[in-house]
Amino acid sequence: MLGLNLSLIKHLRVGKNMKSKASQSQGLLLFRLSHTQLFALGTLKIRELVPFSKLSAIPQSHPAILGAATVRGHTIPIIDMAAAVGYAPITPEECANAYIIITDCQRMVMGFLVRSIDKIIECNWRDIESPPDNLGKNAFLTGVTRVDDKLVQLLDVELLLSKIFPASPDTTRAILTDVQREILKPLNILLVDDSMVARKQLSDALDSINIPYLVTSDGRDALSIMEEAAKEGRPVDLLVSDIEMPGLDGYELAFEVKNTPALADAYIILHTSLSSEISVSQAHQVGANEALTKFDAHELIDAMLRGAKRHQAS
Repeated sequence: MLGLNLSLIKHLRVGKNMKSKASQSQGLLLFRLSHTQLFALGTLKIRELVPFSKLSAIPQSHPAILGAATVRGHTIPIIDMAAAVGYAPITPEECANAYIIITDCQRMVMGFLVRSIDKIIECNWRDIESPPDNLGKNAFLTGVTRVDDKLVQLLDVELLLSKIFPASPDTTRAILTDVQREILKPLNILLVDDSMVARKQLSDALDSINIPYLVTSDGRDALSIMEEAAKEGRPVDLLVSDIEMPGLDGYELAFEVKNTPALADAYIILHTSLSSEISVSQAHQVGANEALTKFDAHELIDAMLRGAKRHQAS
């Protein structure tokens, strides 16, 4: 099993550097939380894969947190991902063949224990569809696709983490002066995110300071909204978009916006759960003005104010 692990890690690190400016291709790590269903995470969120090892207890932690592991000198909380999303918990007997996915997401380094690793693939985001509406609010999915004629479900890590580590009110609410509010109010603001939790965080942050906006869960829909708004003579001034989205991801959305003259004046903030320097570098390559790690309402509003001032100066 160790040989498989090292091979996957090598592939994983190479995959993080493969994305070109407007490429729709990204690596997906496929794994199992049950014995039948395949799940996936984008490799941009993943640092490495390690075999299960003995854990240290974390007193008074969430039931889905199994304990802490020491990985390369760092103590990392380990979550039983199966239990966290409603499947049978991984038993001690199963742990011998289980793997820990080390992620860097939403400013947290976290380990997710999964029953088994399947493989890493290159996937076109256009082949990923939004999950059916009838799954309900507690479905931990941002998209679905098929690999080798098997259904693969993309997990909503933001929703999962929000259940285990609820956001602090200090990070979800911003405070504006009256002058700052009046600077933002006239702007046409569009929010785009496939995660239900992220959309609510964005909406709540702006609702709390009485700033109007449009919101959508789909990159393709966002592009259509921007094109229609430009035709009506009220182009989008501030675009706040996630990076990893089904259909049209944030990188290509930014690239399309900056390469369409009628839309190119939009100030683009890529707002992502990805914490790596690679994602920030790529955001600037495709024309985004800023890249922020979710979620801090103060940082988001400050970035939007910088965009507003850019529009005032032009």
